[in-house]
Amino acid sequence: ALEGLHCAACVGRVERALGAVPGVERATVNLASGRARVTLSAALGEGALEEAVAHAGYRAERLRGSDDPEAPTGNRARAARRDLLVLALSAALTLPLVLPMVGVLAGLALELPALWQLLLASAVQGLAGARFHLAAWRALKAGGASMDSLVVLGTGAAFGLSVLRVLGYAEGAEAGLYFETSASVLTLVLLGRVIEDRAKRAMGAAVRALTALRPARARLEIGGRTEIVGTDAVLPGDLLVVRPGEAFPVDGQVVGGTSQADESLLTGEPLPVEKGPEDPVSGGAINGDGLLRVRATRTAAESAVSRIVRQVEAAQAAKPAIQRQVDRVSAIFVPAALALAVVSGLIWWLGLGDGAAGLLNAVAVLVIACPCALGLATPTAIAVGTGAAARRGILIGDPEALERALRVTTVAFDKTGTLTEGKPQVAALRSVDGDPEALLALAATVQSGSTHPLAVAVARHAGEHGVGIGAPEALTDLPGRGLEARVRGREVIVGSRRLMAERNVSTAALEAAARAEEEQGRSLVWVAERPGVAGHLRALGFIALADRPRAGVRDALAALRGAGIETLLLSGDHAASVEALAAQLDLDHAAGELLPEDKAAVLERLRGSGQVTVMVGDGINDAPALAAADLGIAMGEGSDVAMRTAAITLMRSDPGLVPAALAVAGSIRRKIRQNLFWAFIYNLVALPLAALGLLSPMVAGAAMAASSVSVVLNSLVLKRGVDS
Repeated sequence: ALEGLHCAACVGRVERALGAVPGVERATVNLASGRARVTLSAALGEGALEEAVAHAGYRAERLRGSDDPEAPTGNRARAARRDLLVLALSAALTLPLVLPMVGVLAGLALELPALWQLLLASAVQGLAGARFHLAAWRALKAGGASMDSLVVLGTGAAFGLSVLRVLGYAEGAEAGLYFETSASVLTLVLLGRVIEDRAKRAMGAAVRALTALRPARARLEIGGRTEIVGTDAVLPGDLLVVRPGEAFPVDGQVVGGTSQADESLLTGEPLPVEKGPEDPVSGGAINGDGLLRVRATRTAAESAVSRIVRQVEAAQAAKPAIQRQVDRVSAIFVPAALALAVVSGLIWWLGLGDGAAGLLNAVAVLVIACPCALGLATPTAIAVGTGAAARRGILIGDPEALERALRVTTVAFDKTGTLTEGKPQVAALRSVDGDPEALLALAATVQSGSTHPLAVAVARHAGEHGVGIGAPEALTDLPGRGLEARVRGREVIVGSRRLMAERNVSTAALEAAARAEEEQGRSLVWVAERPGVAGHLRALGFIALADRPRAGVRDALAALRGAGIETLLLSGDHAASVEALAAQLDLDHAAGELLPEDKAAVLERLRGSGQVTVMVGDGINDAPALAAADLGIAMGEGSDVAMRTAAITLMRSDPGLVPAALAVAGSIRRKIRQNLFWAFIYNLVALPLAALGLLSPMVAGAAMAASSVSVVLNSLVLKRGVDS
């Protein structure tokens, strides 16, 4: 956590300071959140990073895993109250200095005596100016300059010249004093800081709400008694008791009781979800009106809410390419502003013979030139947008995805668990020798250790019908094809038609029945065996499984088509069943019998033809395709591998979130563009006006404060748009 950052120049200075520490591989600083994320390639001494930041003129404090991600260094609430008090006092002291300007318009003479002006302006320098002077001094000691340096130079020049005139002329010198300039600029800039800080706190509301879900205590059941322990002490396998209205301490599985879980802040699902034995629960969700006994499956650090917070924080800390370009531009603003101020002042003084105008114009240039708005444009939009999206169950983990989301032309979907519910049911058993129960027992035994939805369905069906399931003696996973195992000395393969073809297994005896099932959109699991050490593999039969399309999938596909985006179904299932589902859901294109690498190759070909592609999937087999697409979207109920590979994760398996995710990402990117446009326009217009004497220092101070505040407030508008 960092203190003292106010502009993009500050960001660059801290990043360079951290990057120069031996052992630091990469350092990125986020101006909006006041955070630095540092990646290390070697161990560092205690305090090395904090010391490097201190040498750069700023303050840093290492955040630990249990820290509130939105809590700043020190007491933020107390600092905010102090700033508000200082602002109020400074405004009260500045008011008498600027009233004469209002009086002139009304034909009144309200000029204060010079000594009174000196006293009031000195008090403002001590109150409002203290923070700017201290920060400027730190920057100077570090061998650089910052936004605070510009403010101090500008207001200090106006104040210092006025002091000299008071000392030189005493009474009657009021007409040549600029105390109101120095005081009003400091007060206005401080006002902008206060409003900006309050707006920044609002940006982190979503992450704070998620963090607040993590309970500090858990009820651990040990030997029939309940003991209250810290959530961090809970380990996988521990038995927990969760009372009505309490938050689940960690991710787990219900082993006793029935209730409901409010998962709205985790997944965006507005309605409570029924929970009973064997149902999963997420840490941070709120238990309903029933007492539940839950078996922990993850530690607190790996619970759903902790992973969401980490992913949102990582997205907010990362820098898209456009921000890196802005940082490079912003880095030259401070020295360029100093040079422009000097040149403007000299031209007015030496060239036009008006030293007073030269001073005021130089002050205006110094005050207005800070690249605050440029530095805030991107991180504020990302912070607000990703936080609000997380509350809807959309996690944007890669800011670079924001740019690509605006240009998407094709969205490809996996089938099982993505477009379908992922809860297939056994619809038919076809055995070559007329013994479907033996076929089911053999298939269930081979698949007993697999988490693939088809394997789970086969095992569940066997259990429901009292078919005994053994354990395979050896098991090999064949990605995208199936499984190979030894069962009671027999070599058995269970998987797709493609696997049968690869192993030269004839399926002719059941071909007509198989095609009839596939034409109904059903998935087939074939079973073949090699009876002994020698001999050929022969088909024993197949199991047909039916899976229903997810609710809302048709609306999601219609929304994508309405946006001019083509839809594509990529699956490892037989082509006939894939095409049947594609026709049922009205997808534009479909391809079946694809291995994981085949899906990736399809997406790479589309990209090569100029298409901007999205892959939506949920399984380990989808990881290559998620990585190959321009933008990967993982279903949150899917595998961890898929979620780590994807740029966007949907916390609930609702296809309707796919067009919503693209819309949210596009909204964030458009907001970034708006912010950058106005920030650049502000600097391009205001700087020449200030140098030409068309902008007074007071107006410059107000404009500078307003530019930063407007960028932050414009970003906050995203929250309302995303939430709706």
